[in-house]
Amino acid sequence: MANYNLRINGETIKVDVDDDTPLLWVLRDHLGLVGTKYSCGIAQCGACTVHINGEATYSCTLPVSSIGSDEVTTIEGLSKEGDHPVQKAWEEVDVAQCGYCQAGQIMNAAAFLKKNPKPTLEEIENAMNRNLCRCGTYHKIREAVALAAKIK
Repeated sequence: MANYNLRINGETIKVDVDDDTPLLWVLRDHLGLVGTKYSCGIAQCGACTVHINGEATYSCTLPVSSIGSDEVTTIEGLSKEGDHPVQKAWEEVDVAQCGYCQAGQIMNAAAFLKKNPKPTLEEIENAMNRNLCRCGTYHKIREAVALAAKIK
């Protein structure tokens, strides 16, 4: 076990975990930040997406030892009041069905729109294809991302 001082959602948090512990399990099991979901465990579905220094990153295979002084943002830290433009658009469009993938979808969309604030529908589709939705709400996801781009 090793001690790590992690920057998560704007706070420095100390954890004592094995070097190879995936960030996802540090967030969920050690810190109680359960908004970030486990699904595939092989960095293929996007349910575990968080931001590392503003970049959408899969946390299920990322060892905590690789974080260093990087800033980690989870869905809980995206906005304190749940009023980030992407979150507001998600509600307005009523995207969620089962909701399991939604935190990862939102985190991916927020990072994408920060880099590309005026995307085309094709760019949205390409950016969001990293995240899987078993309910098939892709048309609503695309619509919400486009709406969020306008809300900003």
